[in-house]
Amino acid sequence: MLKKYKVPVEKLRNQCDPNIFPHETTEDWIVDRELIGQDRAMEALKYGLSMKRKGYNIYVSGFIGTGRNSYSYLVAEEFAKKKPTPCDWCYVYNFKKPNCPKAINLSSGKGIGFKQEVESAIKNIETEIPRALSSKDYEDSKNAIFNENKKVAESILMELNNFAKEYSFVFKQTDRGILSIPLIDNRPMTDEELEKLSDDEMDRLGDISIELTQKSYDYIKRIKAVETKLKNEIKRIKEEQIVLVATTFIGPIQVKYRENEGITSFLLDMKEDIVKNYEMFLDNEEENYVEKIFLQGNKKEDFLKRYSINLFIDNSYTQGAPVIREMNPNYYNLFGKIEYANEMGVAKTDHTRIKPGSMHEANGGYILIQAKDILQNRVSWEGLKRTITTEELKVENVYSSNLTSETLNPEPIPLDIKIIIIGDYITYHILYAYDEEFKKIFRIRADFDTEMERNKENILKIGSFVAYQCKEENLLPFHKEALGAIIDLSSRIADEKNKLTASFNELVEIIYEADGWASSEGKKVVTKEDVEKAILKKQYRNNSYEEKLLELINNETILIDTQGEKVGEINGLSVIDLGQYSFGRPTKITANTYFGKDGIINIEKETEQSGNIHDKGVLIMSGYLGEKYAQNIQLSMTASITFEQSYDGIDGDSASSTELYAILSSLGDIPVKQGIAVTGSVNQKGMIQPIGGVNEKIEGFYKICKIKGFKGGEGVIIPSKNIENLMLNAEVIMAVKDGMFTIYAIDTIDEGMEILTGIKAGELNESGEYEENTINAYVQEKLIYYAMLDRELEE
Repeated sequence: MLKKYKVPVEKLRNQCDPNIFPHETTEDWIVDRELIGQDRAMEALKYGLSMKRKGYNIYVSGFIGTGRNSYSYLVAEEFAKKKPTPCDWCYVYNFKKPNCPKAINLSSGKGIGFKQEVESAIKNIETEIPRALSSKDYEDSKNAIFNENKKVAESILMELNNFAKEYSFVFKQTDRGILSIPLIDNRPMTDEELEKLSDDEMDRLGDISIELTQKSYDYIKRIKAVETKLKNEIKRIKEEQIVLVATTFIGPIQVKYRENEGITSFLLDMKEDIVKNYEMFLDNEEENYVEKIFLQGNKKEDFLKRYSINLFIDNSYTQGAPVIREMNPNYYNLFGKIEYANEMGVAKTDHTRIKPGSMHEANGGYILIQAKDILQNRVSWEGLKRTITTEELKVENVYSSNLTSETLNPEPIPLDIKIIIIGDYITYHILYAYDEEFKKIFRIRADFDTEMERNKENILKIGSFVAYQCKEENLLPFHKEALGAIIDLSSRIADEKNKLTASFNELVEIIYEADGWASSEGKKVVTKEDVEKAILKKQYRNNSYEEKLLELINNETILIDTQGEKVGEINGLSVIDLGQYSFGRPTKITANTYFGKDGIINIEKETEQSGNIHDKGVLIMSGYLGEKYAQNIQLSMTASITFEQSYDGIDGDSASSTELYAILSSLGDIPVKQGIAVTGSVNQKGMIQPIGGVNEKIEGFYKICKIKGFKGGEGVIIPSKNIENLMLNAEVIMAVKDGMFTIYAIDTIDEGMEILTGIKAGELNESGEYEENTINAYVQEKLIYYAMLDRELEE
């Protein structure tokens, strides 16, 4: 009866045939790095990168280790090579609005030349202006103008003095201007003579002086006009000299960049400003002594910074479009900042202190950001969305400072970038559901799967992947049998014999460690034994907890029976995940049933140790009992179930069939074989549903049976749907082949009870009763008895 439920040995593992590989070792492979088994993700990623419309940024989802980071970067690099190199950007002083520096773009690689040319021109101008204003030609021109105007002024002054003689006064040119002085004996009075005059005499002279000044106004006006003309003419020839100097050095730059409107406008403004502020280019030895003491820096140097070029983005060494990975996406790292210098407690800045962020560096190309990193900084996330929406990159400081007394408002730079956010599934769905802007600006999702089909193409691709690792990391070549072991490990990690894992980081660990073991033994090729040793050694490093549990079970501190039969007791199977290592842990499940109306009491729930999914499984069992046995009677039963010696929380429904077997055993007073452990979920119709971790569960119970000693009849019952997941180790397979251990696969509760008890389950007859001496008949009989007791109590 039981033979039909036994899983054949050939279905316990999908063994890779090493002859599928074209070469004896990976040394002969021609390798190339390619993404394996992610066709859907690659299509989405490439489509998103090729779309030039607004909003088609990409969210790459998937688990760590699926290649989502490295391959997103590689694909972006492929696209970047085909794109033109983006332009350089410079920030320059805005002569009309000093607090709003202008952004100027140049062809890639031209920015550094422009910066050097302007700085060289300013140095030359700084040198030549003092020379020009001290040259012989300039001095001769200035003296000629001075002498010419001096003669005119002296002629007017002579006319004025002839007129003043009538009032016994004379006019003299002094540093304080033209002054009237009284005459005595046809000569100007001295200060001593003026002091000896009486008050009346002084008043008289004062009245005369006022009258004279009023009448000589036209003369004085003519003299001042000559002075103004002199100043203007000297200023003119100064400006002519400065313009000549400025044009000499700035002119060639203007001609070179005449096609660039931004540079043309800046150079014109700069030339005007140099002429206007030429004094700053002169050596001022009379600079304020107080300023020298209290002001940091040099006033002239600070002034000349306005002519400096801030080479904001330099793409001179970039080929194609940039691809940037931003590992710390805080606001300033992404969007740049304006730096300040503290001067006497006041924070000062200028356009040369505007610093770029990674968004500026990636502009014209691609940037990759981890979702978990940017979402931890709300300011960064909001800034990213705003930047994408406005299509402008604006540098601004978002955190205020008490020291800041001045700020800048730099001109924004146009944005042309493709943003790739890399995260997990849950983050994507949360953003899509709760962030209205997210779905508008990240319209492409590239989903990296955790597994792929186990077919020849993908097997060969994994072989090529191993060969690539050997070449890149200088590993020993892998023998084709070692590659076969890697393929089998891949299916084991994928938890399905016809699938391969896409989490290559786990494979890479074994590849490196197998190479290490082979190298330590002086081998020239990594063999299958080295791969198996690497797997076993990794398990050994991480399975100390499992060994402690096995020890406790062996010395019967934890009670697990693998022999005999018991009523209402059964061995269930769970998986403990320790991160790098998972193993199956058998657990004794017990059930007591008695007359009552409480239904199934979940002791774990009563002690608040049961999760929602486990609670659901208990309710499903109640539904099964009701449909199976209580169509014509009232279900008057109380059953208590628990996981013995379990002190942690219980969740999941993979033990629901196991719990149901224990209840049926107790109800029918039918002993259950303790040498058979059970796993599987059940629905209300009694159908057994697949579960996870089937390999670990089988191997976990096998280890218990091994340490307690095989007496015959040991085995595990699994859902038949889980046969596709079997990738058992060689020891378990050998035990099955030798008849020491058996794996059963079932579809219904009845089939499981038949295996566990050796008794037929029983079918309903025409009168609605089960066949005599069957499991279902015993259970139904007990439930009818409870129903009769209930009726008698009511009467």
